[in-house]
Amino acid sequence: MTALKGFGMGAANVVPGVSGGTIALLTGIYSDIVDALSALTDAQTWQDLLHGRFKAFWTRIHGPFLLALFVGLVVSIFSLAKLMTWALGHYPVMTWAFFFGLILASAYYMLRAIKGWGIRDVLLTLGGIALGILVCTLSPTQTPDSMWFLFICGAVSVCTMILPGVSGSFVLIIMGKYDYVMDAVSTLNVPVLLVFALGCVVGLLAFAKLLHWLLARWERQTMLVLVGFVLGSLVRVWPWADMEAVRAAQLLRTGAVDPVALQIPGAVICALAGVALVVALESLGARNKKETQ
Repeated sequence: MTALKGFGMGAANVVPGVSGGTIALLTGIYSDIVDALSALTDAQTWQDLLHGRFKAFWTRIHGPFLLALFVGLVVSIFSLAKLMTWALGHYPVMTWAFFFGLILASAYYMLRAIKGWGIRDVLLTLGGIALGILVCTLSPTQTPDSMWFLFICGAVSVCTMILPGVSGSFVLIIMGKYDYVMDAVSTLNVPVLLVFALGCVVGLLAFAKLLHWLLARWERQTMLVLVGFVLGSLVRVWPWADMEAVRAAQLLRTGAVDPVALQIPGAVICALAGVALVVALESLGARNKKETQ
């Protein structure tokens, strides 16, 4: 069962706009993940390992749980990466429209969860929107494929993957490496995957406690800035943001460049499908919450 929940988290992390942390909350394993990550950053845990107390180490890090979760995550990511690569290469407008709907609906639910709005809250959200627009408009469309940059991408994206409501894949889009990483997964580019995975491990160990400490003390302020950032960053996910990729996909698929306007109905349908998926996930989460109360 834990492996299946890990599969769901992996699927969410592959698709921009859906957070693996949200899936963890919906399936009731978020606190277990937090406990395991906290144990991994505990000095006593690594003292047990260095002194050969493997059973104590395995128990402290919730080994069976983490192993099952990891297997589900890996299987999900590798099975869906080819689909994402194919969809972006052949139907970029519809794929990005689907992501656009996902992200917009996710931001709506994040905003709705925050009660009692005040002037400071509005300013924090607007600041997040401005930051998102700034990052997306100033960051280059093409970013370096160097190993050091892939390491940084792994470290940053994995931190957001454990936050409910924030998509790690979306961060990869902002950093211009989503397509590159998905292609590396689908083609089993081992050097790229190893460096990216190493960045994920280092980022997780270095920032997990900091992120949870931040949320524990300034959860409201943090979430307001995050949701604003997500809204501002929608400029990068606009289906027609990269017209060269749109035309290249049309040539690949049909051998000719069709008027972009003809893709609008399909884009609208896909965006609505993305919204519907988030609504379904939120409804499932609300139902599970009522059942546990």
